[in-house]
Amino acid sequence: MPKRDDIHTVLIIGSGPIIIGQACEFDYSGTQACKALRELGYRIVLVNSNPATIMTDPGMADVTYIEPLNVDTLEKIIARERPDALLPNLGGQSALNLSSELARLGILEKYGVEVIGVNLGAIERGEDRIEFKKQMDLLGIEMPKSTAVYSVEDAEKVAAELGYPVVIRPAYTMGGTGGGLVYNLEELRIIAARGIAASRIGQILVEESVIGWEELELEVVRDADNRLITVCFIENIDPMGIHTGDSFCAAPMLTVPVELQQRLQRASYAIVESIGVIGGTNVQFAHDPVSDRVVVIEINPRTSRSSALASKATGFPIALVSARLAGGQTLKDMAYWRDGTLDKYTPSGDYVVIKMARWAFEKFRGVEDKLGTQMRAVGEVMSLGKTYKEAFQKAVRGLETGCSGLGFFKNLNRLSLAELMARLAAPTSERQFVLYEALRKGATVEELHRRTAIHRWFLEQMRELVAREEEILRYQGKELPLELLKLAKQEGFSDAYLAKILGLAERDLRDRRTQAGVVEGWHAVPVSGVENAAYYYSSYNAPDTVKVSANPNKVMILGGGPNRIGQGIEFDYCCVHAAFALRDMHYETVMVNCNPETVSTDYDTSDKLYFEPLTVEDVLQIYQKEQPKGVICQFGGQTPLNIARQLEEAGVNILGTPPAVIDLAEDREQFNEVMRKLGIPMAAGGMATNEAEAIEIAARVGYPLMVRPSYVLGGRGMEIVYDEPMLCDYMAAAVDVTPDRPILIDRYLENAIEAEADAIADGEDAFVPAVMEHIEQAGIHSGDSACVIPPVGIPDQHLATIREYTRTIAREMGVIGLMNIQYAICNDTVYVLEANPRASRTVPLVSKVCGIPMARIATEILLGKTLRDFNFTQRDIPHIGVKEAVFPFNMFPEVDPVLGPEMRSTGEVLGLDASFGMAFFKAEDGAGGTLPLSGTVLMTVAERDRSEKLIAAARRLQAEGFKLLATTGTAAFLKENGIEAQPVLKVHEGRPNIVDAVKNGEIQLIINTPSGKISAHDDSDIRKSAIRHKVPYITTIAAAAAAAEGIAARQAGETSVRSLQEWLAGIG
Repeated sequence: MPKRDDIHTVLIIGSGPIIIGQACEFDYSGTQACKALRELGYRIVLVNSNPATIMTDPGMADVTYIEPLNVDTLEKIIARERPDALLPNLGGQSALNLSSELARLGILEKYGVEVIGVNLGAIERGEDRIEFKKQMDLLGIEMPKSTAVYSVEDAEKVAAELGYPVVIRPAYTMGGTGGGLVYNLEELRIIAARGIAASRIGQILVEESVIGWEELELEVVRDADNRLITVCFIENIDPMGIHTGDSFCAAPMLTVPVELQQRLQRASYAIVESIGVIGGTNVQFAHDPVSDRVVVIEINPRTSRSSALASKATGFPIALVSARLAGGQTLKDMAYWRDGTLDKYTPSGDYVVIKMARWAFEKFRGVEDKLGTQMRAVGEVMSLGKTYKEAFQKAVRGLETGCSGLGFFKNLNRLSLAELMARLAAPTSERQFVLYEALRKGATVEELHRRTAIHRWFLEQMRELVAREEEILRYQGKELPLELLKLAKQEGFSDAYLAKILGLAERDLRDRRTQAGVVEGWHAVPVSGVENAAYYYSSYNAPDTVKVSANPNKVMILGGGPNRIGQGIEFDYCCVHAAFALRDMHYETVMVNCNPETVSTDYDTSDKLYFEPLTVEDVLQIYQKEQPKGVICQFGGQTPLNIARQLEEAGVNILGTPPAVIDLAEDREQFNEVMRKLGIPMAAGGMATNEAEAIEIAARVGYPLMVRPSYVLGGRGMEIVYDEPMLCDYMAAAVDVTPDRPILIDRYLENAIEAEADAIADGEDAFVPAVMEHIEQAGIHSGDSACVIPPVGIPDQHLATIREYTRTIAREMGVIGLMNIQYAICNDTVYVLEANPRASRTVPLVSKVCGIPMARIATEILLGKTLRDFNFTQRDIPHIGVKEAVFPFNMFPEVDPVLGPEMRSTGEVLGLDASFGMAFFKAEDGAGGTLPLSGTVLMTVAERDRSEKLIAAARRLQAEGFKLLATTGTAAFLKENGIEAQPVLKVHEGRPNIVDAVKNGEIQLIINTPSGKISAHDDSDIRKSAIRHKVPYITTIAAAAAAAEGIAARQAGETSVRSLQEWLAGIG
C-alpha cells in the first residue's frame, strides 16, 4: 500500500468533552484514524481532554496527552513531540478551529508542521461564511440570499432588506450554536448578539428563511487523485427549520427523484473539488418542492455527526478511509466488496435506515420543548429494516423513552383533534407521536402536510400504521389472527406494544408468535474499504440469511443504546473494553447496540455486531440465534439492566452479578437491612409509593430529604426537599410510581463531603483502585461534581473505612464484575449513600488515572478469573487527576445553570498534574471555564454558606491580587471577619447592579450560591449573564476554595505538559 514516506509523526487533535453538537461520534472517528495511520506505520501523537474516550487509552496512540485543547497547550506539545503533520478534520469543530488558530499564529510554520487531510484554505473556504459565499458564486451554485456581518447594527440592516423571518448562522461553530430563526427585530438583536459571541471570528450570516423546504444531505469523499464518490444520500424527514442533529431522517432518500439526487451530487462534487478537501465532507442542501429551486446551506469539511450516521448506515467507514487518504493512499488502493476497489463505490443496499434524536428537556426546568436551528439533542438511535415502516418503528422503541410504539404516548390520545393540531404549530421532541394521534383522531394527510411541511409520503406511511393499529385494537382481550400478527410484525409493531394495546402479557404474545414461526430474519451490511467484514440487522420481511458459528466460547455484550444525560460514552467505553478483552481471551464476541455514534458499533470492535434496539424481543432473538455462553449486561448502563430480569426469566445466562442482586441494591428496604446486618451506617430513609407513605417517612427521619425514583441513572427526578409542601408537590408530580418502582426517600446529610469508590469484585473479595473525593459537597449529583483522584481532603482513616466497607458490601452481595458505591462523610462518620453493582460513569476516569484497565479485568473475572490471579496491591499514585463536568447551558439560555442532585452535564474533562491546584486549573481550562489570574471576583452567597471555608477562599483570592465585590449580606459577613469587599447592588435593588457589572466586563469570576426562593430570580439572572458573557462562575463554596488554590498554582508558574504514558510510568 502506498503511503507518504516524508511524514513520520502525525498529530491528531480530539474534540474534547461531549457537548450538544459534538458527541462521541468523534471518539469513533478519532479511534478509527489512530488505527488506520498506525497500520500505515506512522507514529501517532493524540491530544484530547476527554478521559471517557477509547481514543485516549494509552494503547490507542503512541503518545497520548490528556490536556486542555487550547493554543498554549498545543504549542507546548508540538515543541515537545515535533510532529511532521497535523490531521485536523477528525476531531469535530474543536479540532478544526484549533488547527486554524495554530496556523494563523504561525505556530505550525514555526515548527514545520504540515496540515494533511484538509488544507487550511479549505477550512477557511468551508467555515468562513464570506469565503464560502464567494466560492459558491464562482461555481454558480445558488445559496439562500444572505450577507455576513460582524455587528448587530449591520445584522438589522440586512434583515430589513431580506424581510423577516431570517436565519442567523454563526461562523466556525457546530450544532447551530448561537444561531436561530428570528421573526422580529427584538429577537434579531438577542440572537445576533449571541451568535457573534459564539463565533470564533465574531461573524454571523444573516440569511433568507427557507423554512419548510426539504433538507437533503450528501456525504462525499474525495482523494488526492480527485476521485469523488458519494457515500450516502440522506433525506431529512423534518423540513428546513430544524437542525439536522435534531431532525428525523432516512437513508437512502425515499421521496427524492433520481434526477434531483443527480443534481445534488453534481453540485456536491463541484463544491468539494473547489474547496479542496481530502477525505469526507458533508454537504447540506435545501430544496423547494414548489419551485424546484435548490440552494446549498453549508458544508462540513470534516467528519461530523452525519458522517458517523452515513458510515454506519452504509458500511463505509468514512473516518478510516479519510485517515488513509490523508496518509497518502487513494480510493483505488482500498478494497470494495462489490466491485474490487473503492473508486468504483456507489451506495447500495436493499434496506432503509432511520435516525431519530434523543432529547433531555426533562432535565432542564423552565426550558421550552421546541426545536429550531440550534441543536438540542443529546443522543440518537439508528435502525435498519427492509421497509420504512419497519425501520421507523424499530427506531421508536430503540429510543428508550418509555414507549414501545407510536401510540398512547403520555396523555396524547386523550387530547382532542383541535388540541393535537395546536401542538403541531411548532416542532417539538414529541411531534411524531402527536402526528400519530392526530391521524387516529381523523386529521388528513393533506392537513398535516400543510401544518408541518413533512412530505406527504411519510405522513401516508404513518396513516397506514394507524389504520393497522385500529384493526388490531378490535381484538383487545382476544387472540390476534395469525395473518394480522404477521402483518403487524412486518410493519414494525413490537411485541411489547402489541401486548400493551391488546391487554396481554408480552411473554404470552412472544411465545405464540415464536410457535407460529413469525420470527426475525437476519441480513448483512457489508463493510467497504476492508476485506470480509459485515454487521447485521433484523427484519420480519425476509428470511434469515446469516450463518452462525457453533463456537461454545461465545459471549454477547449489550450496549447502552442512545446517549442521554446520565448514560453516555463512559458505558460504551466499558462495552468496547469487554469486547477487546474477550477477543484477547479467544472468545467470539457478539455486540448488540443501536447507537451510530459509538466505537462499540464500529465494524471491527467485536466479531459480530447486531445493529438492533435493546429490547427483550430483539435481544432474545439474537441470543436464541447465536446461542452464546452468556450475556454481559452490567457494562451498558441502565439500558441492559432494565431488561436483565426478563432475559433471565426467558432462560438467558447473565454473566457476573445476578439481576436479583441489582434489584436488591435498588430496593431501599432490602439494602438497608443488609447494611444494618453489616453494621454500616446509612442515612435514615425508606420507600414510598404515595404521599401518605412519604409524609410518614419524613416524620420519622426529619427534613431536609433527598428524594428520587428507583431504577434510574443520572439522578433523574432527584431533588432535595426542605419541607412537607415541597414533598407533596414532588409526590404529586412523580410518574410511573409502582410497588416495583417506588420513590426512594433518605435524610439529606448537610455539609457532608461526598466520595465514591469503583471496585472490581469476584464474588469473594473486591479491589478498590482509588477513592474519588467530590469537590462539591453532598447534594450535587456525582456526575456533575468535580472530583479528585487520589483524595486530597479525606483523612486516611476514612479512606480505609471506605475501602473496607466497599469490600464488605461486595462480598455480602456476591458482586461479580464492577461496582460503584457512593459515600458521605458527615460529623466524622462514613455513611453509605447507594451501591450500584454495575459499571459506572467513573470507570474510564479511574482506569486512566490509576493505570488499571477496570473493564478489561472485570470481563476476565466474569469469565472465571479471580482477583488472586491479578495480585493487586494498593499503589501510591504520585500525580493528581481532577475531573470537571461540562454542561449544555449555553444551548439552553433560559435555564438557571445551578447544580443540584439531578445530573445535567453532557460530558467531562480531566486535568492531570503533580499538584491539586494545577490539576484543578487544567480541568477548569479544559471545561471552558478558564480561571482568571487577575481582576475582580464577585461574591454573593446564601447565608448557610457563609462559613470558614468562604473566609479562607476570600482571603486567598485577595492575597492573589483580586479585588472583591460582594452583595450586602456577603460583604457584611466578610467585613466582620476582617475582609474588605466593595458592595454591589442586586438586580432588584437598583442600578448599576451585578448584571450591569458583568455586561461591562468589570467582573472576571463569579462565586454565587443559591439563596432560596427570595433571591432566586436575582441569582438566576447573575448565572445566566455569566454564561452569556463567558465569565467563569462557581455555585458552591467548596469549588470556590478549589478555584482559589488553582489560581495560586497557576500564578506560581506556567502549566507543563506530560503524556499519559509518562504519568502512568511514575506509579509505584
